[in-house]
Amino acid sequence: MQLKGLVRFFAIALILICLYQLSFTWFVRSHEKAMDEKAQAWISRFPTPEQKYPGNKELQAIYADSLSEVKKERLQRLLDSTKDTKLAFGLTTYRSAKEKELMLGLDLQGGMSVTMEVGLDGLIKSLANFTKDPVFNKALDAAVARKANSGANLITLFREEYKKQNPSGNLAPFFATRSNGKVKFDASDDAVANYLNDQATAAFNNTFRILRTRIDRFGVASPTINPDPAKGIINIELAGVNDKERVRSYLQSTANLQFFEVYTFESRDLQEGLVAADKAVQDYLNGSAQTTPADTTKAATTATTTADTTKTATISGIKKDAKTTAATTTPKDSLNQNPIARLIQFSQPYQDQGGKVIYPAALGYIQAKDTGTLNDYLKLDFVKAKFPSNLVFMYGKTESSDANMKDILAFYAIKTLDNGQAELEGDHISSAAQDFDERGRIAIKMNMDKVGSNIWAKMTTRNVGKPIAIVLDNFVYSAPNVNDPITTGNSQISGNYTLKEAQDLSEILESGKLPAPAKIVQEQQVGPTLGSESVKGGALSFGISFLVIFVLMLVYFNTGGWVANIALILNLLFTVGILSALGFTLTAPGIAGLVLTIGMAVDTNVIIFERIKEEITKGKGYQAAVNDGYKRSLAPVLDGHITTLLTAIILAYFGLGPVLGFATTQIIGILLSLFCGILVSRLITDWYTNKNRHFEYFTGLSRKIFQKAAFKFIEYRKVAYAISIVIFLLGVSTFFNGFDQGVEFAGGRSYTIKFDKPVNVEEVRDQLKVTFGESPIIKTVNSNNQLNITTSYKIEETGNNVDSLVERMLYTGLQKQLPQGLSFNEFETKYKQSSQTVLPTISDDLKAGATQATIFALIVICLYIFIRFRDWRYSLGTIFSLMHDVFVTLIVFSYARTIVPFPLEIDQHFIAAILTVIGFSMNDTVIVYDRIREDSGMMKGVNNATIINKAINETLSRTIMTSLTVFLTLLILFIFGGEVTRGFAFAMMIGVFTGTYSSIFVAAPILVDFAKNKPLGKATEKK
Repeated sequence: MQLKGLVRFFAIALILICLYQLSFTWFVRSHEKAMDEKAQAWISRFPTPEQKYPGNKELQAIYADSLSEVKKERLQRLLDSTKDTKLAFGLTTYRSAKEKELMLGLDLQGGMSVTMEVGLDGLIKSLANFTKDPVFNKALDAAVARKANSGANLITLFREEYKKQNPSGNLAPFFATRSNGKVKFDASDDAVANYLNDQATAAFNNTFRILRTRIDRFGVASPTINPDPAKGIINIELAGVNDKERVRSYLQSTANLQFFEVYTFESRDLQEGLVAADKAVQDYLNGSAQTTPADTTKAATTATTTADTTKTATISGIKKDAKTTAATTTPKDSLNQNPIARLIQFSQPYQDQGGKVIYPAALGYIQAKDTGTLNDYLKLDFVKAKFPSNLVFMYGKTESSDANMKDILAFYAIKTLDNGQAELEGDHISSAAQDFDERGRIAIKMNMDKVGSNIWAKMTTRNVGKPIAIVLDNFVYSAPNVNDPITTGNSQISGNYTLKEAQDLSEILESGKLPAPAKIVQEQQVGPTLGSESVKGGALSFGISFLVIFVLMLVYFNTGGWVANIALILNLLFTVGILSALGFTLTAPGIAGLVLTIGMAVDTNVIIFERIKEEITKGKGYQAAVNDGYKRSLAPVLDGHITTLLTAIILAYFGLGPVLGFATTQIIGILLSLFCGILVSRLITDWYTNKNRHFEYFTGLSRKIFQKAAFKFIEYRKVAYAISIVIFLLGVSTFFNGFDQGVEFAGGRSYTIKFDKPVNVEEVRDQLKVTFGESPIIKTVNSNNQLNITTSYKIEETGNNVDSLVERMLYTGLQKQLPQGLSFNEFETKYKQSSQTVLPTISDDLKAGATQATIFALIVICLYIFIRFRDWRYSLGTIFSLMHDVFVTLIVFSYARTIVPFPLEIDQHFIAAILTVIGFSMNDTVIVYDRIREDSGMMKGVNNATIINKAINETLSRTIMTSLTVFLTLLILFIFGGEVTRGFAFAMMIGVFTGTYSSIFVAAPILVDFAKNKPLGKATEKK
């Protein structure tokens, strides 16, 4: 009675807590809907696009976008002004309720998700005082290259590479100077490695802290940022964000602010160096220069890039709107003439009002598309030798606000210290804020600490009348001339900025420099349209699944089905309520987890009710049958749930990206299934029977099905073995036949594009092949007017603008399929539904993690079965059964990928499905195993084949019903759940089907053919 009272208390408490927690979401949605209606009413005062620009579709589209932005701003102002408005009968405010609502993931409301890898190579260089030792730098470069295809620690790899380059060398002298005594000059490499690892840990934590500060200032309502120090990555989700360019630059900026002196054309060394370098590259391209083998290796690549450099670099030629100057095409035989001078429009000195000659800070200007060619030239060793050793070339912003100059960059010659660094670093900036300069231009004003002020005073005194470059992340933002010495420590960056750019830059500088640079190695963007479709698909599949299982329980279990349905309702209420209370974010895979929970939640009751029916069939009274049904079902219920729970925990532990939401939902659902299916169901049953009533568990349908089953399963085991051998051979062959790897595992960029009308996939592929120079992978999504396009174009290249360049190339390649005159902005906002970028580095990590998770799950399950049944044959049967299930799924995904009309890809969702199949397959298997062990204790002297046949037949209805409920929910998820979870649902359906087969025809027969004369175990209890 005490236990029943405790169960009743917890059930009522959970109901009240979950309803209370979910009420916040209800009140927030109601308030936001009301504010949205107000914003819409306010915006309706403006003329419609058709009224404003009748007959002009292009202007109508631009005006519609403007109205949409105005409405968003109006809505945000309304929400901000009502943050303290009382909701819920005055019990809470909108601000407070917003913090407690059930949050939707970016795949349900749109937004961005990025995985950032913290690079330690820059930290190692910094700790070594940016040494120019060639052996050191070569070893570090080799370590970085190995790290790209390895999960190993960069410091370990660097140490190994240095030993290869210099076996007798010692690392300590490189780090002793800047270690503040932590590393002695004669310290061992082990001591140095420990020091570097400590510094790396501190740098990772500081990078995480600074990124979190930046994100907090970014203004995202509910950002999610999860560091993983072991892997050196930080996962960030920004739901609702759609300005991807701002996010990329904001997060990847290291905030490495530096102040440099500048080489101008006043320097004869620079003039002579440019002339000599230009002549050297010309000779090099014509094959008449003396080069090193390394230089010769670059020749083909560099020479081919000159084909697009036949324009004489005049300032008018650089401008896109030039009317008086056309490109001057050089004859073919003089293509290599003045290769450097041809790319740059050099600046000219001028006289000020006093007649003094002024040399501009920028050497000249260059088109952005030509910077790659120029960089290739300047990297050549014989070119570097023509310039002073402390000269570094950099690019910067132009002062012009002309829109036609936006693809033009200024070209600077920067004077560094001997170690390549700046005399004054941004570490000495104490504060930064957006402001305006004396000419009214947008600027960033900075204040320095005492040390920085002293250095700044010396630099400005030394350079009166000369420029000083202000550089952020190796990009020159401003290079003003010094009029007078600056002794106050105040300075500013001014130039051609938007207000938002200046605010972002000042906030980045304010939050601090990243001690270890972080770059985006995986990116996913989901548009709000696709997000809303995911919500509709998830809600529809959830509702239909619930209704189907609800009816099925009543049809098959009569009034007893009401117990299962009440437990199901409570399970779902508790799951969603706990997710909300713990602050978890609901994602599309999370909804898939909820749908699957519907199927698995009734499994507990199916197992119990089938046992009750069995006891009633034996002639027991209802009360005794209920008692024995619950009692004897406890072992298989626990075993089935524990095996499924173990795989879900493994899935969550390895953190396979977006499926983490699925794993979290599944873990909570499984635990609650035990509570509701066993304890709450028994409480309801006892309460009802105490009223001198009882539930009916039979219907006309269920009384006839499998009640007198006597199939000879074991006799057909040799046929099953033959089938298993074929499956094994086909399974092995899949690794030769291949798979379609998702972008997470293959690396690349993936875009979902929705067109106005159906398109021909082959035509699109041919058009994009011309654009990208390679054939992209194209698949239809839901219909022929929505395509998923995956390309590896420029995936190896790094830089903040590479993603934008690829997207513009995609836009160019799809021109024939898009409306005429469609702007790139309209393409991005209306046609591009989602995008995902995964660099090869992170894809290798994801594949390794997926493999480890699968192998680990198999080992853990087998160990659990061995401990639970204390017989190695049960574990052996488990191994064969699970391998059978995995192989069948692999076979379908390998050989059917070109047949079915939807994508079959090996990705993170597929791995989640495999792990879930492993757990669910064991759910069926342990039901059979538990009954075999139980029957073997009662059937002394009976041969094992007879015992196993009897056990399989006795549990057949349970096996079929548990598989049927899960299969139906997966089928509904597959049909209505949307593209995000379709591959997962399909893999799971295969797994459920083959898991049922393997439990009967693979796992059980193994017990007969191994150690035939050995008993099958003792029953855990006696009847």
